[in-house]
Amino acid sequence: MQTPSASFRAPEGRRFLWLLKGALMIGMIASLLKPGLPEHPDSSQYHGGRFNNAVTPQARSLWEGARLWWDFLFAKPEGTVPDRAIPVQVMTREGLIAAPDNSVWRFGHSTLLLKLQGTFWLTDPVFSERASPVQWFGPKRWHQPPITLEALPPIEGVILSHDHYDHLDHGAILALQEKVDHFITPLGVGARLMAWGIAKEKIRELDWWQQTRVGGVTLVATPAQHFSGRGLGDGNQTLWASWVIRGEGVNLFFSGDSGYFDGFKEIGRRYGPFDVTFLETGAYDKRWELVHMLPAQTAQAFHDLGGKWLYPVHNGTFDLAMHRWNDPLEQIARLAAEQQIPLTTPVMGEPLEVLSPHEGSPWWRD
Repeated sequence: MQTPSASFRAPEGRRFLWLLKGALMIGMIASLLKPGLPEHPDSSQYHGGRFNNAVTPQARSLWEGARLWWDFLFAKPEGTVPDRAIPVQVMTREGLIAAPDNSVWRFGHSTLLLKLQGTFWLTDPVFSERASPVQWFGPKRWHQPPITLEALPPIEGVILSHDHYDHLDHGAILALQEKVDHFITPLGVGARLMAWGIAKEKIRELDWWQQTRVGGVTLVATPAQHFSGRGLGDGNQTLWASWVIRGEGVNLFFSGDSGYFDGFKEIGRRYGPFDVTFLETGAYDKRWELVHMLPAQTAQAFHDLGGKWLYPVHNGTFDLAMHRWNDPLEQIARLAAEQQIPLTTPVMGEPLEVLSPHEGSPWWRD
């Protein structure tokens, strides 16, 4: 019988130590890059020196956290990464400029490009190779974006849901800053952008239920049930949010990241119905369902919000959970068929007109 110490000296043990060292190094690097974040005592979400959910998710014990990491690194099932190329429809600047108003394109994960009132808007732009503070370690993307940052037309605004690395990409923000007029963020995220050199006058920070108007587009920061942080010691120092996005004759909802909660009903009551709901559908697990919805909860959120069409996001780009890579889309397609939910699943880069959506193809299937 192999002793525990002998087992730990085996290749798996060495791999664990290497990965642990890498994770600790990433945490230290992220902490060193952390700006001094301001307090927000005027926000009803801010108390105890940090932002809070309306319903606080249960904290994990140290053992539970360690077991989760062990499972993520060493006990993953087969199929969490695709064994074939993700289909991507290449986009051009000329095609975007010629496209009709009220169009949307998905670049991957939760990155969307919206064309509203003749202007372009990006949600959670992530273009880097890895969703990580370093580009030599961390979740690696499965496909390239359908268009380069350099080829994008001028952007009226970037809408940010929170500061996690798979939603707030330092490299993309710096590359975009000269062609973006406005950055719309939850409280505290703007301080991160200013620390990176983004001009203060370009940034608008909102608390939950606050709104701002840019040209003909109205944006409302609405609640989400999640958390924030980019390093050791900065947990929940910035707010997280979902977004209502309204143009002339069009009403959209972007969930960012969220567990299922009663807030979806209130958002639907105040601002619904929505022509298209872009809802998180991926990177879920029963162990963290309070901060990332399971597919059945995504379907329920769609009903709560008063959605007309469901566009699942937060999938198809990064390996961030224990499920098979295509399970989010397979599960939500099954639920949509059972519950008569109009579902649209365009390939990355494929245009969709939000006032006359099409179903799209099941591109994730063999």
